[in-house]
Amino acid sequence: MISGVKPQQSEQRVETTASSPGDAKLGIADYLRVRQRSEAICAPLEIEDYGVQPMADASPPKWHLAHTTWFFETFLIKPHQPSAKPFHPAFEHLFNSYYNGVGQPFSRAKRGNLSRPTVAEIVAYRSYVDETVSELLTADKPPALQQSLLDTLALGLHHEQQHQELLLTDIKFNFGHNPLYPALIASSEIDSTAQPAPGPSCENIQSSGTSLEQDFTLFEPGLVDIGAQQGFCFDNELPRHPVYLTPFGLAKRLVTNEAYQAFIDDDGYSRPELWLSEAWAELQQHSRRHPLYWCWQGGQWFEYRLDGYHPLVANAPVVHVSGYEAAAFAAWSDARLPTEFEWEYAASKESNTSGNFADSGHLHPQSQHQDHSQMFGDVWEWTSSSYGPYPGYEPLPGVLGEYNGKFMSSQWVLRGGSCATPQDHIRRSYRNFFYPKDAWQFSGIRLARNP
Repeated sequence: MISGVKPQQSEQRVETTASSPGDAKLGIADYLRVRQRSEAICAPLEIEDYGVQPMADASPPKWHLAHTTWFFETFLIKPHQPSAKPFHPAFEHLFNSYYNGVGQPFSRAKRGNLSRPTVAEIVAYRSYVDETVSELLTADKPPALQQSLLDTLALGLHHEQQHQELLLTDIKFNFGHNPLYPALIASSEIDSTAQPAPGPSCENIQSSGTSLEQDFTLFEPGLVDIGAQQGFCFDNELPRHPVYLTPFGLAKRLVTNEAYQAFIDDDGYSRPELWLSEAWAELQQHSRRHPLYWCWQGGQWFEYRLDGYHPLVANAPVVHVSGYEAAAFAAWSDARLPTEFEWEYAASKESNTSGNFADSGHLHPQSQHQDHSQMFGDVWEWTSSSYGPYPGYEPLPGVLGEYNGKFMSSQWVLRGGSCATPQDHIRRSYRNFFYPKDAWQFSGIRLARNP
């Protein structure tokens, strides 16, 4: 066991405090809480797991632990305590993800080659930076400098929370492609009352989406305000601006495994009329015929989860589908994906942002119960909106302006957070973004339609 990397299992769930990242009252306790959560996620790992990288998009766990630390050293310690000695000069390059303004980033696809530095060295790196940041937070500073520090601290904590979700998705990809299907967490017996999904040719599901008619909430046309209002937000959530929405309907629940299986059984993956041209080419190249982590075995569907290999639960939300798959399912359902503005407006009608987040410990979408809409948590919901700037968008000044703006090309927006997202990280205005071919995130589907 590596000290500081594998805390006790009981520490795996980190409770949310009154202060969330971005709160004006942020302090050492909030900083350490977020930092410890990253280490708790990695607690069940063996030393062999820390360096695995089965694809370029899935970074090794130890790289995540080091990169989030590099962020604080680069953007918090260096500007506010320039006399501080770098922990290791090579780390400035090795753990730079894509910030060209502070040096040459290390190749994303080669992160798995970094057998050195060791995990123990990265643990020491985290400790050094944590001690230095704690000193910074307790030192007396002029008000303007103090505010600058807190602003950067808030960004760094939200950045680490993003990587906590990436840790879980990347570990799942690593484990889900291991023939032993190891579990990260003990089985949570997710929704033990739900029934496993039936086999092919589900007789209880219609071959079109007309049966979903009653499951839509209709929204009237009008001018609505979109974007962040108060508290911490990323620059891509600003400025708040008006958007005119035409009438639309939004499904009251997420698409389930059962419904998605009906799409498969109706030859959804073999019908080019349902797929975008680029999506169809991608489909033919990689021969996808089902969501990531699904496996047909012994006459039924199974699914890999972070608690192991289990029969597919019929009424749980489908997860790990790409934007292309989501759009094809929507076309098959005589529906469409919502725009991100439709989604945000509908979410504004929700009384709070509660849901099944990483804090629950399930780390897998849960079946819908009662009237819960699952607008937040469970799965990131694909929208039809391309990721781009809002009117009047201004990136953060300096190198931190590379955080979001440089990625506003060829990607789609997702909303709502997932079962791997820290609850105090999400907002109604939060804009996640990935390429529509990506399926390794905890991404799912909510349908929309025209009236």
